[in-house]
Amino acid sequence: MASNATALVALTFLLLLVLLLPLHDALSNPNPPTSSAHDELRLHGFPVGLLPSAVRAYSLNRTSGDFSVDLGGPCQFTLPPDNYLASYSPSVTGTLAEGRIARLDGIRVWAFFKWWSITGIRSDGGDLVFEVGVVSAKYASKNFDETPVCEGRSSSS
Repeated sequence: MASNATALVALTFLLLLVLLLPLHDALSNPNPPTSSAHDELRLHGFPVGLLPSAVRAYSLNRTSGDFSVDLGGPCQFTLPPDNYLASYSPSVTGTLAEGRIARLDGIRVWAFFKWWSITGIRSDGGDLVFEVGVVSAKYASKNFDETPVCEGRSSSS
């Protein structure tokens, strides 16, 4: 009878361990990922078209807002509405907050015969304000509602 009680206690302990271990992991991770980097953009007030479809992985520290997006290689596509060529590095980093992306690194645009690094993006009502150092340009958010595809790469890359 004692061995049955011991077996029952051991089985109960094992069952509790199996049930509570995933809960511990969920509670101990302050940065659980959402379904995609594009979802994170939406959750912070931005359209999904700021990132190409080629996103392979991303990380976001919910405390600091620091993020990193892995595109698996360089990516280029044409930005609406003025048809500027955008060039994304294989890794894009920055700090994400509600309505603001700061310390942005890894996105450049070709304009006025020169490459310009976009250093920040702000959501301003129905507009997006792209910062290039101390200079900025404003475009309607609706121009970025669709996720662009990298030129020369399939949308599933």
